[in-house]
Amino acid sequence: MHIEKNKSTYIYITLYSIFTILIWQIPFGRYILFPFTILGTWFHEISHGLFSIILGGNFLRLEIFQDGSGIAVHTGDLFMGEIGNAIVAGAGPMGPAFFGTILIRSSFNEKTSKYALMTLALFQILSTIIWIRSFFGFVIIIIIGMSLLFISVKSSYIIIKNTIVFLGIQAFLSLYLSIGYLFTQSGNIGGKSFVSDTGVMQNSLYLPYWFWAISIIFVSITLFFLSLKKYL
Repeated sequence: MHIEKNKSTYIYITLYSIFTILIWQIPFGRYILFPFTILGTWFHEISHGLFSIILGGNFLRLEIFQDGSGIAVHTGDLFMGEIGNAIVAGAGPMGPAFFGTILIRSSFNEKTSKYALMTLALFQILSTIIWIRSFFGFVIIIIIGMSLLFISVKSSYIIIKNTIVFLGIQAFLSLYLSIGYLFTQSGNIGGKSFVSDTGVMQNSLYLPYWFWAISIIFVSITLFFLSLKKYL
């Protein structure tokens, strides 16, 4: 039974990965997956905010815009100074991989699947109330959070499993959509120009932004395979 459950999970992971990649290739494909693009933005920005809190800063607000971009605003001196700034900057693009790892690893067990999905949903709702200050971001994240909470409470294990695997895959594959951003020193968010995350890492740690972009992609891919390693 355990082997069959693992096999079914791999089938889901493979099918959802292929499905997502194919959808991106068709006209309006990204519009079909738009809610999950926004979810990837939430993973990214909430990770900036959480690490700013961990390192002693103040997480003030999170904004998500209709073009899929977002920004997490934090203030205060961070522990370890410039190194802390670099960690907070890197936490954003690494966030989807961390969330994806947790989601996929939790999908192999019925109880952990249910609790992981419920925890994610409640945290999204809570983050909306506490930090999200853009109307678009508030509405769409609260809808996603409430939908996932309903699924975690009312649905069968097979639906919960499919949901959490699909979300984990979307988290990992959201890296593909941000590759261009990683290999730039600045970006446009909400109509304003900002230093990119890898640009901040370059300014804080001196190594070039493209080095940090490659490092983030490598670590994200490694996390994806490590999330499956136990079952290979």
